[in-house]
Amino acid sequence: QVQLVESGGGLVQAGGSLRLSCAASGRAVSNYAMGWFRQAPGKEREFVAISWSGGSTYYADSVKGRFTISRDNAKNTGYLQMNSLKPEDTAVYYCAALRGVSTTPRSVNYWGQGTQVTVSS
Repeated sequence: QVQLVESGGGLVQAGGSLRLSCAASGRAVSNYAMGWFRQAPGKEREFVAISWSGGSTYYADSVKGRFTISRDNAKNTGYLQMNSLKPEDTAVYYCAALRGVSTTPRSVNYWGQGTQVTVSS
């Protein structure tokens, strides 16, 4: 069992930055990839970024060049640095723990509770 707790969401103006954190606990946490997904009102949950335990990362095209995912294995904590935020980035952001290479929401093993990010224009 893995527990994930996000923090760092909030309200920011367009062009601003936020950093989300995801504190992980539980069994064999370091064996999981850590990912971020988001869900805007009326839309399906979508992939944002992932960091595999070997260090590789992958991003959705919509955030590439603006968001950076990282993880501190010693602290069992993951981060999502979000720069140049746009109103269309407004969503609930979820931390996720996954095994394997798939980045679909269905492949997620564990979810955090979510944190709201609102970007005003």
